[in-house]
This record gives sequence, structure tokens and C-alpha cells, in this order.
Amino acid sequence: MSRVPWSCGLLALLFVGAGLLHFLHPAPYLRIMPPALPAPRLLVLLSGAAEVAGGLGLLWPATRRWARWGLLALLLAVLPANIYMLQIHTQLHLPAWALWARLPLQPLLMWGVWRAGR
Repeated sequence: MSRVPWSCGLLALLFVGAGLLHFLHPAPYLRIMPPALPAPRLLVLLSGAAEVAGGLGLLWPATRRWARWGLLALLLAVLPANIYMLQIHTQLHLPAWALWARLPLQPLLMWGVWRAGR
């Protein structure tokens, strides 16, 4: 077995960990689900499963390219939830500045996934 590049290992840890939280503690994810989306619990669980699968996929060269595309699609798909968090920040008891600071992390994460998935 070849060695896993550090960037793939780090991203795998991040995505698998975040994905598992969707199953272990779904409440925070349910609170940030835009109300226009149907079946919020199902969407939270599906996004968690996608994060786990994508994170694990980064660990093997044979699945890395598929994981890259899947994680990029996922990161785009969750962008509405990140924007919705900004709209309801007072209900979440989170400072707006922290959520604004979080938004630029999304493209940085996408860039990291793109690079790691090559």
C-alpha cells in the first residue's frame, strides 16, 4: 500500500469526523437546514454519509478522483445552509462576524479538496 499524502489524510480526518457528527449529534445540522428544503433529517444524514464516504475515498489513489468530485459537489450543496446560518445567527446565539469569517473557508476547503484529489 502506498503512503497517503498528508493533505489527503488531513482532509479525510476532517470529513470523516464531520460526517460522523451528522449521525451522532444531528441537532446542530438540523437547526441550520433552510426551511425550504424537504426532509431535513434525511438530508442531514445523507450529507453526513457523503462526507464520510468522500473522506475515506481520499485515502486510496483509485478512489481519490471520485472522492474529489463528490466532496466538491457536497461543499457546493451545503453552501445554502452556511448562508442560512448567517440569516438566523441571532437564533443560533452565534456572532455574525464568526459566520462571515467562516464563508471564505468554503472556497479554501474546495481548493484543498481539488488539490488533494488529483
